[in-house]
Amino acid sequence: MTKKDVQFEVEVYNSSAELSAPDAALLEEARKTTANAYAPYSKFLVSAVAALEGGQKVVGTNQENASYPVGICAERVLLSTVASQYPGQAIDTIAISYNNTQGKSGHPISPCGICRQSLSEYEERINHPIRIILSGLSGEVFIIKQAKDLLPLTFTSSDLG
Repeated sequence: MTKKDVQFEVEVYNSSAELSAPDAALLEEARKTTANAYAPYSKFLVSAVAALEGGQKVVGTNQENASYPVGICAERVLLSTVASQYPGQAIDTIAISYNNTQGKSGHPISPCGICRQSLSEYEERINHPIRIILSGLSGEVFIIKQAKDLLPLTFTSSDLG
């Protein structure tokens, strides 16, 4: 038997004030657009904003439905929008923020498992790393260098063939 140590690096900032101007602006947009989420059941509003390689910005927000689990997370709304409106275009960075209207929103959260898989596969599909910025409405900010780091031992298309 052997053991493998699987880990990745996360940049941790005390607040968005420590970020570069482009990263701070992208995160601020994600924080503001949490207001566009439709989450009447969980009251957990999430926004994901992408900066594309061509300079465009694309936004996705979570969309719930009374018929659980047919809602969709902000990250997958975003990826679907980019794939539909900007086919083949690389995503440089995605900022993800949330507003927990019934609790605290001052620390980073990470995408759910389905979104991690979707982000990783989109990254593989366009053959371009996607930086991820994670933060709540305030507080610490995490930056992950590439989406695939969020899902060690990812199931990929190569596993099917």
